[in-house]
Amino acid sequence: MTRSPDKLSLIVQSGDFDRVHYALVIASAALATGKKVTLFFAMEGTRAIVPGFADVQQEKILARKNLATFEELIVACAEMNANFMVCEMGLCATAIDRTQLRTDISITAGSAVSFLADATSDGAILYV
Repeated sequence: MTRSPDKLSLIVQSGDFDRVHYALVIASAALATGKKVTLFFAMEGTRAIVPGFADVQQEKILARKNLATFEELIVACAEMNANFMVCEMGLCATAIDRTQLRTDISITAGSAVSFLADATSDGAILYV
């Protein structure tokens, strides 16, 4: 029988709304079940932690269906103590300055090395 990982480390590389939204769904589910979570925003995924990323039409559709919106999920992850990490290389590649990132969640700067150092030997790494 397979054991459940003690920690979930997610690499959010895509800037696609659906992918980022579902990464937050998985992260919030893991947090709600007592797992530690790190969300590592890299390359185009860094756009997801800039204010105004959420697709307004998609958010309305999700809300009408009583599904958690991007904004609800990112706030829930922050409230459940997810570790938000942004890749310095991703910021450089997308020409996003750290001052442009959301200020309502705590975001630490990092690299592939710091992301891997943050992972645990009994954890799981997912690429989105």
